[in-house]
Amino acid sequence: MVKRQHPVYRCAPVAPFGDPGARLLIVGLAPGKHGANASGRPFTGDYAGILLYKTLHQFGFSSRSESRFADDGLVLRDCRITNAVKCLPPENKPLNSEVVNCNTFLKAEIELSRPDLVILALGALAHRALLRTFDLKQAAFKFAHNVQHDLPAGRFLIDSYHCSRYNTQTGRLTEPMFKSVFQRIRKLLAAL
Repeated sequence: MVKRQHPVYRCAPVAPFGDPGARLLIVGLAPGKHGANASGRPFTGDYAGILLYKTLHQFGFSSRSESRFADDGLVLRDCRITNAVKCLPPENKPLNSEVVNCNTFLKAEIELSRPDLVILALGALAHRALLRTFDLKQAAFKFAHNVQHDLPAGRFLIDSYHCSRYNTQTGRLTEPMFKSVFQRIRKLLAAL
């Protein structure tokens, strides 16, 4: 249906983007209807990408502060971005069954990553998907903004509210709150 309404949209699973040897892995929810679903690159061309790429640039993880098109020349440094769900979900809201079905891809990506990996979960759904990849109990790792969790094999999980339009426009996530997450990440990476 989306492809019929928007024939130029990619409308296919969205692969991870960025440095394959990165120490920072950012995990979002799913491709946005008019963002990654259209462009084929996570957080590219949608509202959630505005704050994300601006912040990545400020903290030296991105060559540019904006990501509008998949071929815009933006390069991620020591950072990789993926989603818990690889395809556009119905009504832009991932179902639990989709998270479960896509979890093997997320798990494989983490297994292929560096051992000193810091993972940023954007939202509670991404947080839960990540815990599933490590076979960890949800109750032992409560989601909360800017909280760090120690994971097996020396890896770390940091939670953040998702940088969605809803969260930023309602003030649930402000730019200073998001920057504080990346300050934590930079300190953690410097200590590894």
